[in-house]
Amino acid sequence: MANHKSAEKRARQTERRTAVNTARRSRVRGSVKKVEEAIASGDKNAAKEALRLAQPEIQRGATKRIVTKNAASRRVSRLSARIKAMA
Repeated sequence: MANHKSAEKRARQTERRTAVNTARRSRVRGSVKKVEEAIASGDKNAAKEALRLAQPEIQRGATKRIVTKNAASRRVSRLSARIKAMA
């Protein structure tokens, strides 16, 4: 447990930051899941639209260091490749 005033403040800040990061991570995962569900349903237009909405969320996650920059780019790239491969 924190014993100094500065350590107590740090603990409060960490708590708030963790809550924000958890929400952001959840939003990124949810948007990716929607794209994957659209791909699984076989509807190319719905998948494209879902990716169009998910891409900014994923990139924002990279900006806020929820996921690394390369991981975010890789996710977007792989999702778009899967959509492009749809009949």
